[in-house]
Amino acid sequence: MVYKLFIDSDVVIDFFTDREPHVNPASELFELNEKGNVVLYISAVSINNIYYIVRRYLGHTKTLEVLETLAEMTEITGTTKKEIVQALKNNFKDFEDSIQYSSALTIKDLDAIITRNIKDYKNSKIAVMTPLNFLKMKGKSEI
Repeated sequence: MVYKLFIDSDVVIDFFTDREPHVNPASELFELNEKGNVVLYISAVSINNIYYIVRRYLGHTKTLEVLETLAEMTEITGTTKKEIVQALKNNFKDFEDSIQYSSALTIKDLDAIITRNIKDYKNSKIAVMTPLNFLKMKGKSEI
């Protein structure tokens, strides 16, 4: 089974900046993506946030390279007026997460949202897991 996963920007940042202790589960997700076991989706709105934070670790030029790699590795969902209007109605405390959730809602047959901030998605109608929890769940289902 190929899982369709929407990944929050924190997971992407963990992967590209080697943030401990979160880098290993994030790296495993990207490895599964490379092997074709999962398809990773991100919101276009996440790109700005990823750039802003990763740039502090890697500098401007290297971060642009990271974003280019990210665009090749993932499917990027758009953020239109429809997603913004939906985000205003989601009843999320964090508006950025609300926009990401609205973008995730547009993905047909999405299996889960992957984030380290599960509490920010408490109103989600889509399954929400940490990278580690997804990997444990996948491991059990593959046995």
